[in-house]
Amino acid sequence: MDRLALVSRPPFSDEPVRTRAQRLLGTRKLSIELTAPLNAEDMTVQAMDDASPTKWHLAHTTWFFETFVLGPYLSGYRLFDEAFNYCFNSYYESQGARQARQKRGLLTRPSLDRVLAYREHVDLALAKLLARSPVSEPEWSCLLEIGINHEQQHQELMLTDILALFAANPLRPAYRAPRPRPASQRPEPFRWFDFPGGVYEIGHDGDGFAWDNERPRHDAVLYPFRLADRLVTQGEWLEFIDDGGYETATLWLSDGWAAVKRENWNAPLYWEPRDGQWFEMSLEGLQPLDFCAPVSHVSYYEADAFARWAGKRLPTEFEWEVAAATSSQAGNFLASAALRPLPAEQAPTGRLSQMFGDVWEWTQSAYLPYPGYRPLKGALGEYNGKFMIGQHVLRGGSCVTPQHHMRPSYRNFFYPHQRWQFVGLRLASEIN
Repeated sequence: MDRLALVSRPPFSDEPVRTRAQRLLGTRKLSIELTAPLNAEDMTVQAMDDASPTKWHLAHTTWFFETFVLGPYLSGYRLFDEAFNYCFNSYYESQGARQARQKRGLLTRPSLDRVLAYREHVDLALAKLLARSPVSEPEWSCLLEIGINHEQQHQELMLTDILALFAANPLRPAYRAPRPRPASQRPEPFRWFDFPGGVYEIGHDGDGFAWDNERPRHDAVLYPFRLADRLVTQGEWLEFIDDGGYETATLWLSDGWAAVKRENWNAPLYWEPRDGQWFEMSLEGLQPLDFCAPVSHVSYYEADAFARWAGKRLPTEFEWEVAAATSSQAGNFLASAALRPLPAEQAPTGRLSQMFGDVWEWTQSAYLPYPGYRPLKGALGEYNGKFMIGQHVLRGGSCVTPQHHMRPSYRNFFYPHQRWQFVGLRLASEIN
């Protein structure tokens, strides 16, 4: 069995070529639209090692299609520039040497204009490939779908990396002008939803696209657990701060406490005290803290310490997925254009709120392979499997995640110290 069958099912090969082309070109177009508020200087600079310049994201997603789709499947395809494999390969050892991640901001050349010309060259070739409809349709269709989803991931990264860049700028520039915000209503105290223990099926069910790390579907044994109805808010996090949360070593994992002391953490990333009031850096510039919105930009260490302070814990990724099956998949995603986490709205009776969108939710689960996991063949086998060490799983997507990119089985993963993404938390506990 071709390993690509572990990533998507035949529906993608059965999709009309015209529809497939519309999704592909729509995704490519959105990446360019997201750069509209930026100038060339904004798109070249790198804020930190975890982030990449916008120009690099535009080129890397183009390199992905050129390398894994056009090169193997479009007869006579001409590389735009042989040097781009070194410049815009990310971490694919099988594709040769590359620019070090922490030095991507040094790529002042090629220019932005040349990167845009690169995208146009590849887009024209993709259109030609779609028109030809290759013989090896299932595998080709699957690779194209991977490329679309890969670019969606980078659309989210573009926005979080721009925020990191602007937050590091002393002028605190805004990606866009602030939009009117409805008055926030103080959230109700947490309501708790109980879930029975038992054996549950976990992982992608085979309907549509999924990454290889979401498979194979397997049984997981869960003990009875309880989940909060909504995300933790910034106002609740302020109570944690005021109660000495960042000063109480007993709340923290050892590595987390070391990070607090080493990095001088005393609040979530992008929070700033000014004249006795808290502000937060956002894609709309520096704004007063919205106490009712979900807390964001916190590390796993901080989320774990808050949960311990609250007398609770973080959910496992399996608990989260079981709970997500009872919830609406609608949420505050990129298409809503809020570009920030929003206060919770009242969910329908019997349902959890904010399970999807707003912020990625830390789980206490280590990022590990599912039983029977096998990476893809070839270079794409480097996409997920080799990162299954030392990281934690996040679920649910954020306010800058493309909505159609998300599903209940989706597994994101970060190192426990990282917090530049829109990441927050939901509380859980056992049922005593």
